[in-house]
Amino acid sequence: MTPPKHIVSAATIVLNDDNEILLIKGPRRGWEMPGGQVEEGESLKAAAIRETKEESGIDIDIIQFCGVFQNRSESICNTLFLGKPIGGELTTSLESLEVGFFPLQQAFEMVTWGNFRQRIEYCLDETVQPFCIEF
Repeated sequence: MTPPKHIVSAATIVLNDDNEILLIKGPRRGWEMPGGQVEEGESLKAAAIRETKEESGIDIDIIQFCGVFQNRSESICNTLFLGKPIGGELTTSLESLEVGFFPLQQAFEMVTWGNFRQRIEYCLDETVQPFCIEF
């Protein structure tokens, strides 16, 4: 039997006490929320926490699961969480050229890749959660 070729990823919308959102500027897609592929044997929440730390330097607590965006043609399931910062310091990495907390309106203007803005909007709107968006 051929092993599955699906990719599962976890991303987090991190809001600080000033209601600013954590964004990273990646080398390929520009500004986005921190996230990445879930490693074998890793939980979704642990992946979201790890990816946020690796890409931004910020330690977080997961507040809630928000939903899933599934890209059927690429076989990718992206799980999305809402989190809050609990420590660490803003730091760039190989995956993040710039990092920072930004007011929501400014962040919506900065995030231009694909449906990433929609993902943020859905995570901030409790009336549509939990969501399962397939495309």
